Amino acid sequence: QVRLVESGGGLVQAGKSLRLSCAASGSISSITVMGWYRQAPGKQRELVAETTGSSTNYAASVKGRFTISGDNAKNTVYLQMNSLKPEDTAVYYCTAWGSWGTSWGQGTQVTVSS
Repeated sequence: QVRLVESGGGLVQAGKSLRLSCAASGSISSITVMGWYRQAPGKQRELVAETTGSSTNYAASVKGRFTISGDNAKNTVYLQMNSLKPEDTAVYYCTAWGSWGTSWGQGTQVTVSS
């Protein structure tokens, strides 16, 4: 089992940047993929970015603006979000897939004002 704790959300103006962090604990060696999802009010949860460590995948809406990266020494995955838009406003969730199944963080709110 893996526990995930997100941090770094907040209120930011359009065009600015924000970095989210996701600290993992537990059976770290069992993780195969880590990613970020988001859910805006009234919308379904959607994939933002994911990484296997050697490859990454991004939603078309964030490609070129967001970057997912990891620090193995800190067991932490980051989501660097640049050129933020009001439509990026959502609760962002960290997730991890592995041999046990899937774990989700509690979510962190990102609000982008115009």
